[in-house]
Amino acid sequence: MKIFLEKNGPWKQLVSLKNIHIIPIKDKKELLLARDLIIEPFLVPHRDEFSEAVGYNIMGPNESLIYIPDIDKWDKWEHDIRFWVESNSYALLDGTFYYDGEVPNRNMSEIPHPFIIESMNYFEDLLDRNQKKIFFIHLNHTNPAIQKNSAASKNIIKNGFNTARKGMKFFF
Repeated sequence: MKIFLEKNGPWKQLVSLKNIHIIPIKDKKELLLARDLIIEPFLVPHRDEFSEAVGYNIMGPNESLIYIPDIDKWDKWEHDIRFWVESNSYALLDGTFYYDGEVPNRNMSEIPHPFIIESMNYFEDLLDRNQKKIFFIHLNHTNPAIQKNSAASKNIIKNGFNTARKGMKFFF
């Protein structure tokens, strides 16, 4: 991504004029952002047409969060996502699509995000306190859970999970 930004406009100009300074990150290499705030980026499986897909473990003095906005499917990842949910205070996870067939006239296997329905089944063996840590994010405009009072949103809550909403704050 660094090379792409340096070689392609309009980002190239931001780099050459020193409007932005690119700080490369490395897979599984912690980066200290502040005295008590650390991020650890990690690669996740995803179709990589333009760049790799990355998640983050964000660690503060009191709380921690795993952030995976984009991933192909949970079982394609070399790690057990359930362990990461159990090990963190919050989990902001890919909720792009609610169910298979959500996008009309499109083969959903070509855009292989974990459906929220699949994720809720995948995480059903977690303790209730761990399920409550999960907030689905990155909702596509076709995802019925994008509407706060939809049947999909109510089903997510009924099953012990959450959907992140504009204005939410997570404290570390």
